[in-house]
Amino acid sequence: MPVDARALALQRPRSLKAALAMLATAPALTPIAGCTDVMVGLHFGTSDQRQFIDLWPLDELRGITLDKPEGLSPRLRIGALTTYTEIIASPIIRKRVPRLVAAAREVGGAQIQNRGTLGGNIANASPAGDTLPVLAAADARIVLRSAGGERRVSFSEFYTGYRTSVRQPDELITAIEIPAIEGRQWWRKVGTRRAQAISKVMMAGVRGPQVRIALGSVGPVVVLATGAAKVLAHGGSVADAQAALAREITPIDDVRSAGEYRQQVAANLLAQFWKETE
Repeated sequence: MPVDARALALQRPRSLKAALAMLATAPALTPIAGCTDVMVGLHFGTSDQRQFIDLWPLDELRGITLDKPEGLSPRLRIGALTTYTEIIASPIIRKRVPRLVAAAREVGGAQIQNRGTLGGNIANASPAGDTLPVLAAADARIVLRSAGGERRVSFSEFYTGYRTSVRQPDELITAIEIPAIEGRQWWRKVGTRRAQAISKVMMAGVRGPQVRIALGSVGPVVVLATGAAKVLAHGGSVADAQAALAREITPIDDVRSAGEYRQQVAANLLAQFWKETE
């Protein structure tokens, strides 16, 4: 049953500073922007969230730029409120992280792509989030800010469990930073359909001086398969890498697929990644 709208409270700050001040005094507020997941939960009555803070008007959380920190290589900075449509249209992202564009193209339909945000996909903390394996393979950093300051967290250290993360109640995801990626990038999604379907298995990879492999929908969080990557980076066989991967993932049976099927698909994707990036 849908949640009664009269039970909901909404705050609409006019600036990022005001938003952070609200969260500092009322950490029970749930940040929202595109609402593509929140509205589903409220409609079906599965969400226990009742107090919200609307970030959509905050242009401070938008923008796609190349930052050049002193003494460091340029890094791609994507504002947390950047939509999938903006990712798809961005020449900078298409050049530097083309697999992120590929993932964004398969997130729902045009309406979802126009409203859904990269920061929201991260904050939602679902292991089936379409963009998340790409960000893990790209060694992204999550920028978190509170009224007390700012910190950066490696994507591989951001999630602590199913739909949980290190983000504190008084913090907001303000941006995602991606360093220059050396090597060939790769990404695949296996689902009932190419789009508008939750993935059964996803894999993203980078084959270069450093091999990075990340998978979604095979555990409670996105999995960075360091064991399988190490085998391949040191010249090991695909079969040995597949064996290592099998020890790193814990796919389950659910309404979308069986754990055994996900294990086999993940192994197949690993072989496909290595072959197609030769």
